Amino acid sequence: MKKGLSAAIAWRYLLSKKSYAAVGTISTVSVCAMAIATAAIICVLSVFNGFSDVIGDKLDTLSPDLMVSPTKGKVLADADKLAAKLADIPGVSIATPTLSDKALLICNSREMPVTLKGVTPDEYGKVTAIRSLIHKDYGEYITPERNNTNDQLNGNGTPPQNGSGAPPPPPPPPPPPPRGVASIGVAARLQSYPGDGALLFAPRREGRVNLANPAASFYSDSIKISGIYRSDQSQYDEDGLIVSIDLARRLFMYDTEASAIEIKLDPKADAETTQRKVAEALGPGYTVKNRLQQQAMNFSMIAIEKWISFLLLTFILIIAGFNIISSLSMLVIEKEDAIQTFTAMGLSRSRIGSIFALESIYVSMAGAVAGIILGVGLCLLQQHFGLIKIAGDADMSILQAYPVSVQWPDIAATLAISVALAAVTAIITAAFARSKCRQANFKRH
Repeated sequence: MKKGLSAAIAWRYLLSKKSYAAVGTISTVSVCAMAIATAAIICVLSVFNGFSDVIGDKLDTLSPDLMVSPTKGKVLADADKLAAKLADIPGVSIATPTLSDKALLICNSREMPVTLKGVTPDEYGKVTAIRSLIHKDYGEYITPERNNTNDQLNGNGTPPQNGSGAPPPPPPPPPPPPRGVASIGVAARLQSYPGDGALLFAPRREGRVNLANPAASFYSDSIKISGIYRSDQSQYDEDGLIVSIDLARRLFMYDTEASAIEIKLDPKADAETTQRKVAEALGPGYTVKNRLQQQAMNFSMIAIEKWISFLLLTFILIIAGFNIISSLSMLVIEKEDAIQTFTAMGLSRSRIGSIFALESIYVSMAGAVAGIILGVGLCLLQQHFGLIKIAGDADMSILQAYPVSVQWPDIAATLAISVALAAVTAIITAAFARSKCRQANFKRH
């Protein structure tokens, strides 16, 4: 009964008109500050969730289902046989070796360092979505090169003879240069287009640098830009260049080595189970990563920024809690006559303190709940209507508006912080009310 009385009195104090207008104004401002801080937490966390979802959606483009890489060193030895072994594991559809390293690309009298990636075109086109990333206006994917040198030769390699003994036809043209697919960043910096020729240079891995003839310290080869891709992922779009693995091995002085083996899983295969089977088949010395693990750095950075922002906004929420404490302290002072009356009626100091403690909880939770509702509402509006746009050229950006994604764990964490803050303010307010009770008893005696 006494608990119900305390709650009823606290609720009446919350809704009643204050004797001093300043007390009511400060209380209203405190509730609004609590609501705004809570809404800000929900909105900021939801924006970070939105960016995480965007990265997750982009993983299907150039990230394989599984990637095998060496735990130590840069390359896998005898990667072709290793890929054939992995292809026989249940759940694995395709296993293809890839070789990546840095090289220098020169095109249209411009040069830039690129991340050269050698692939088996047909297999890599099935493991990733590279073909879909090349717009029809920007060329085509790497296609098998046709060997023109044998088009006009007999089976024994001699020119065909005609009955009149006429001289043989002119020799066939030389085979076309190898093809490569450049990223949008490379194409923009070098101003290259499909059909342009380019030169690739890679330093020799073995031997000494010849200072008298530095060019001798590099291997070089010519290529033809056959297409331009855009994946909307900076790690691929900034400096990527895809060529055949034979060209990459020749340029980097490798035979059967590869930087990684990229795996495509069967549609019905369980990714976690297949990943474990691949790791068991390889044994130690190899690292097997799924798509999320391949992008662990990006997700980690977003998570760190997200929770640092959460902590900063939590401090703002704590400041709003101090405002609630100050406003309720003024309410205690305003109700000093009522406290004396409660004391004369026989209410204990703890019971009087509980009245103002419940008052503090009501005020804090009113602001927190209102802020959560406001934050969720703003996020839904942004999600469906894109009210806040991202600055910059809309044609060059993959996102026109800030992405948001409201998640229940974020709401629960925000609510938990609000409840903890409400408990702290209640304890402090109750202690201040009990001190006023002691003063009232001292004056009465």
